[in-house]
Amino acid sequence: MVQNGAEQTERDGPAVSVVVPVRNEAGNVAPLIAEIEAALTGRAFEIVYVNDGSTDATQAELLALMAERPWLRQIRHQQSCGQSAAVRTGVAHARAPVVVTLDGDGQNNPAFIPALVAALDKSTSHTALVAGQRVGRKASGFKRMQSRIANAVRGAVLKDGTRDTGCGLKAFRRDVFLALPYFDGLHRFLPALVRREGYEVAYVDVVDRPRRHGVSNYGLWDRLWVGILDLFGVWWLIRRRKRVPRDEEVTRAR
Repeated sequence: MVQNGAEQTERDGPAVSVVVPVRNEAGNVAPLIAEIEAALTGRAFEIVYVNDGSTDATQAELLALMAERPWLRQIRHQQSCGQSAAVRTGVAHARAPVVVTLDGDGQNNPAFIPALVAALDKSTSHTALVAGQRVGRKASGFKRMQSRIANAVRGAVLKDGTRDTGCGLKAFRRDVFLALPYFDGLHRFLPALVRREGYEVAYVDVVDRPRRHGVSNYGLWDRLWVGILDLFGVWWLIRRRKRVPRDEEVTRAR
């Protein structure tokens, strides 16, 4: 019997890489890793934590847990570079063809990871992203209002068909993500950029929950709003994209 897919992961490599960007989240590391492990029991998986320049005990907590978990990895930024940079670093280091992301503060429930992966597996080859859409958000009324306004403005400009791009729970094809143009704030525009590449986006409702420990470590612009220049920069990229070629190699007749 393969426990948690560990033997299969070692033999064949992971089928799913879970990327978790964190900054000063020492109190949330152990319980979140335990939940991710439980959600992926029986699968070949790895967890890639990207330590975005933490100054607390985050690195020590991860090192202690890594001692008995060969599928747990830590990539460290020497200084904080922001959430988009941390996500991209994690995806670049991931070994699986399918990547799942979630926030490191515990508000994204790992119990929804199997549903995201299953939705991606069941979709057509033209679907490259399954995005979590939060219901029952555990945030203040003011923050929820800010988020609604930001999502409304983004949707009106980009017409990406997504009501909530701020949810950290996402599953996507690693190769497609790495082909996207990189810029700070990229993680807020994934549905629009994936559609720009000619792929489809699917959605799964997920339930938000309160933060367990600590306080928010990314600022308002990182978590809720998008810069006006970034928003219209993405709009320009979409407008300038020509028809995506569907190519195939023609082989010589034998």
